[in-house]
Amino acid sequence: MTMTPAHDYEEGKTTAIYEGRMHTQTPQDSTKMYVRGRIPQVAHTYKYLDTAYPCLNEKQLAIGESTITGRMILQNKKGLFMVEELERIALERCTTAREAIQLIGELVRQYGYGDSGECLTIADKNEVWIFEIFGEGPKNVGGVWAAVRIPDDEIAVSANISRISKIDLSDIDHYMASENVFDVAKKLKLWDGKSPFSFWRAYSGGNYLNEEKNYSVRELYIMNQLAPSLNLSDTITDLPISVHPDQKVSVEQVSKLLGSYYEGTDKNLSGRHLIPNSKKEGPDSIVSPFSNPWMRPDEINMYYSMGDSVMKNIRTVSVPWCSYSTVIQLRSWLPDEVGGVAWIAFDNPGESPRFPIFCGVTELPEMLEICGQHTERDDAALWHFRKTNRLATVRWGNYRTLIENARDYFMQKGQRELSFVEKTWQTLHSADPQQAEIMLNGYTADFFGATVSRWDEMARKLWRQTWTGF
Repeated sequence: MTMTPAHDYEEGKTTAIYEGRMHTQTPQDSTKMYVRGRIPQVAHTYKYLDTAYPCLNEKQLAIGESTITGRMILQNKKGLFMVEELERIALERCTTAREAIQLIGELVRQYGYGDSGECLTIADKNEVWIFEIFGEGPKNVGGVWAAVRIPDDEIAVSANISRISKIDLSDIDHYMASENVFDVAKKLKLWDGKSPFSFWRAYSGGNYLNEEKNYSVRELYIMNQLAPSLNLSDTITDLPISVHPDQKVSVEQVSKLLGSYYEGTDKNLSGRHLIPNSKKEGPDSIVSPFSNPWMRPDEINMYYSMGDSVMKNIRTVSVPWCSYSTVIQLRSWLPDEVGGVAWIAFDNPGESPRFPIFCGVTELPEMLEICGQHTERDDAALWHFRKTNRLATVRWGNYRTLIENARDYFMQKGQRELSFVEKTWQTLHSADPQQAEIMLNGYTADFFGATVSRWDEMARKLWRQTWTGF
């Protein structure tokens, strides 16, 4: 994770398009990374937050990613672009979601898309779009895509499943698609050309459980949490791509939903395993402190073999193998430097705190620039959260309050101090822009440092409490 600066280029320059960037450990690392090809460079590129999937630029253009796979017949590895490189180029060159979609579409038309199916949430200060893309099949190096604008008063959920159904290209305010979106489906016999066209039915066919649906547990759960009055049911085949929430949705709500695991429903894995209550007072049995919502498949199989016949490996919203999670806030009424902010969490977002990285930040703490997803290393920020979270998960019933209180404290702190940061930056910027930049860099570094310090402190406490064993 690094903040890549803006840059000016001489006419005639080209830029390399890579494969393997997202699996490197530092910005300078090129292990198993190679150049797939080159395209013409533009005169000026914008500053952007470079994560595994680049996510935010200096103009408050933001992108979120969700792999949706799709039909295997569609993939063509001869295409130049992987999805993370499309995101990078769009953030370097675009200021709005529409521009980004149009640029990605043109790049794919010219150079081809070589990745599996992907969904990108592309947003700017005024609009949010769901964009889905697939390859064009084995005989054509290109791509096929569609994009749907989410109404300003609605929420949408994408969780590794193609969600786009109908596309009305006469409604240019809310729909966009590649010129070949219908022809490819007919050519590959994915649509008969007579029945109503459904993008997900043609190019995906269903969810990852092999059900003929454009959703699974996560989409339905989140929509029911935000719009319970709709009483959405898993009996339907086509879940609306977006719905009107019962109340206005906050950053805190989104963060908690991304950390959720179906607590309060029959799909929650924790709270299921009862043991005798050794205390004289209270119920005869209590939930085992070892019961946790993020059990591995082998743990689930163990309980199943012991007689818990309804234990199932259900994909929770938050997962312990998560590398990083973003909640990106974009606000048109503020200067870009403080209007856009990515709230970042490392490791399991159900346990970890979030810290802010503003659009105006120009440098990040060195610890953030090191990836620890595949290698344990103390100089990587990830492991300061991962070690503590794993210890807490072992006896979740005993330690969840400690973790959740700390997690919630930092989210509340961030929201509480947000207006102060915005006003302070604007005051400093009007007098001395360099001092405003220093302040913003320092605030992000201090906030991040406080989260690391708290999680390190909790790890020491958890080790002391488990000195006799787990």
